[in-house]
Amino acid sequence: MIGGRPKMVGFGELMMRLTPPGHERFVQASEFKVGYTGAEANVAVMLAGLGFATYAVSRVPGHELGQACVNYVRRFGVNTDFVARGGDHLGIMYLETGAAQRGAKIIYDRNHTAIRDASPAEFDWDAILDGADWFHFSGTAPALGPKVQAVLLDGLKTARSRGVTVSCDLNYRAKLWTTDEAHRVMTGLMEYVDVLLGNEEDAAKVFGIKAEGSDVNRGDLVVGAYKAVAEQLAATFGLRYVATSLRRSISASINGWAGLLYDGKDHYLSRSYEINPIVDRVGGGDSFTAGLIYGLLRGMDRQACVEFAAAASCLKHSIPGDFNLISLGEVEALLAGDGSGRVQR
Repeated sequence: MIGGRPKMVGFGELMMRLTPPGHERFVQASEFKVGYTGAEANVAVMLAGLGFATYAVSRVPGHELGQACVNYVRRFGVNTDFVARGGDHLGIMYLETGAAQRGAKIIYDRNHTAIRDASPAEFDWDAILDGADWFHFSGTAPALGPKVQAVLLDGLKTARSRGVTVSCDLNYRAKLWTTDEAHRVMTGLMEYVDVLLGNEEDAAKVFGIKAEGSDVNRGDLVVGAYKAVAEQLAATFGLRYVATSLRRSISASINGWAGLLYDGKDHYLSRSYEINPIVDRVGGGDSFTAGLIYGLLRGMDRQACVEFAAAASCLKHSIPGDFNLISLGEVEALLAGDGSGRVQR
């Protein structure tokens, strides 16, 4: 805690996000909108908006683009004191927004980025995690190579020694590493994880864990199949909680959305939302993670936790950019049944 506020720390890559205006395709775009992102930073921003003390830990270039990235994250209330400087290249995510039956497309420029050459000597984890309640990372961090893995492992060991709760979002990205690499590295990191997030497809690709007879590429709300997967994950790695957002893709513009939480004994399924139309779906999973962290640290019961996470992440789909810039009152209003979208006066 810091001044009575829960302290959450996120470690991972900070990147520039470049998006053609509207629903233009890459091949027709003559300009790009600039934003900044990072899976763990997305979580930190939402929690900062809900009153937590949040810290982004990363490494960016020491030039102006690196500083612009840091400034952007900091403007939303996230502490950036532990962002190291070095290297020349800031990672870039190019996003082409989908519509109707045309899905979104992402192209990464993440080779030779600043964080890939991070050194454990650049991160004082005792100082970073001093007073921390929660440490979060996603699979996209260790996917960046052995140097990042070494930094992360130091952080995880420090978190364990300090009794800090650790969460991990599997976030498997085939454009960053192979399933064999992901399996080897992520299996080794699981001994430090208390809360695991990830969908059925990621669990199958990273750990080879799936429900018998389930089709992990189907994209439906396969609740029964995921319950079986969550139970296997919890038993295999001794996890306190396993959770996932559940997306039913009707089209790029219309999705069904819900969440599921398993506590080692019981499953808790949230209500389901139809999101129509989607403004921006990127960051939806990160906002579900942030909502779950909020509920658990605020002492909500299990059902209330998953309901809060699903509602908060539902709202994210209405906001351009990766950050879920919502208020507690907006989430509570949706939970109370007010999804009308009427003007607030």
